[in-house]
Amino acid sequence: MIRQCLPLSKFAHPVRWGLLAILSALFSALLLEAHLPAALLLGAIIAGILVETGQAEIHVPKLPFNIAQGVIGCLVAKALTLEIIHAFMQSWPVFLVIVFIIIASSCFLGWAISKLGILPGTTAIWGLLPGAASVMMLMSESFGADGRLVAFMQYFRVVLVAVIASIIAHFWVDASVTTAGVIWFPIIHWLPFIETLVIILGGVGIGYVWKLPAGMLLIPLFAGSALQLGGLVDIEIPGWLLAAGYLCIGWQIGLRFTRSVLVHAARALPQIFVSILAVIMFCGGLAYILTRLLGIDLLTAYLATSPGGVDAVAIIAASANVNVGFVMTLQLSRALLVIFVGPALSRFFSDQLTKK
Repeated sequence: MIRQCLPLSKFAHPVRWGLLAILSALFSALLLEAHLPAALLLGAIIAGILVETGQAEIHVPKLPFNIAQGVIGCLVAKALTLEIIHAFMQSWPVFLVIVFIIIASSCFLGWAISKLGILPGTTAIWGLLPGAASVMMLMSESFGADGRLVAFMQYFRVVLVAVIASIIAHFWVDASVTTAGVIWFPIIHWLPFIETLVIILGGVGIGYVWKLPAGMLLIPLFAGSALQLGGLVDIEIPGWLLAAGYLCIGWQIGLRFTRSVLVHAARALPQIFVSILAVIMFCGGLAYILTRLLGIDLLTAYLATSPGGVDAVAIIAASANVNVGFVMTLQLSRALLVIFVGPALSRFFSDQLTKK
């Protein structure tokens, strides 16, 4: 029986971290061998889930995780070009409509699931809202939602999106493309590298002071893209730094799946899985509409409309042969709109649900 196994928390802290690192290396190597995009991210997620369900009781320190978000922000900034920005300016009404439809439909689906009594209270509404997971968890309990189920739904959605998007990207593109050009220990050009570190650390510091949601990712992204487009810096991120960022973000996601949360969510797991899958499929339909309206390839459109999280999708997009700038422009538009509009929409549907 699982309950009779010695919990990993009985072992020394370095041993638990060592086990996490070994499992991450093992799963990442297997996924890399399978030419799966974002193999390091997915390997770290799987390892984190396994270790935490073994009651390791470890957490990624805030500073490394924040720096990892800054690294991904600079990775996206490096991919943004003037052509992508011009394309967004020409089609911004379409972008905003698509993003609003994603958010509103997620809230409506959550309302319908709650109305049918599949999940208790307003849990499904807050759990299905695509993005700003921490904000949704904090607000959900005041509207009668089960906070632990909301947390599970939010992070389970992130894992499902990452896995499905990686598998689709694997079969959609040439396998050699997903791993080509990855040099883990390249020759470093020190001035661009130092400039990149300044952007990352400066963005993390400002994000910490301002308490801006997702600021650790957004500030380096916007600052890095502005400076690069202005010809003031040349962003350089060596492979080893990217790998460290991927691992930190993967561990942060995987270690959220504690045993108590999994036990609490076990009874509702089939309903949660189906509801999240419905949101992902709906976003896939919107991706097809985008290809017809804007003439972009379907994989780029699918990653652009995938319902979070932003950092995981950024890693997958950077590992596949897609228009990274387009993907992240739509993802960031959704993330920002969720932060400002999502809670109001969720409150509206919650109020409708609680009305007699």
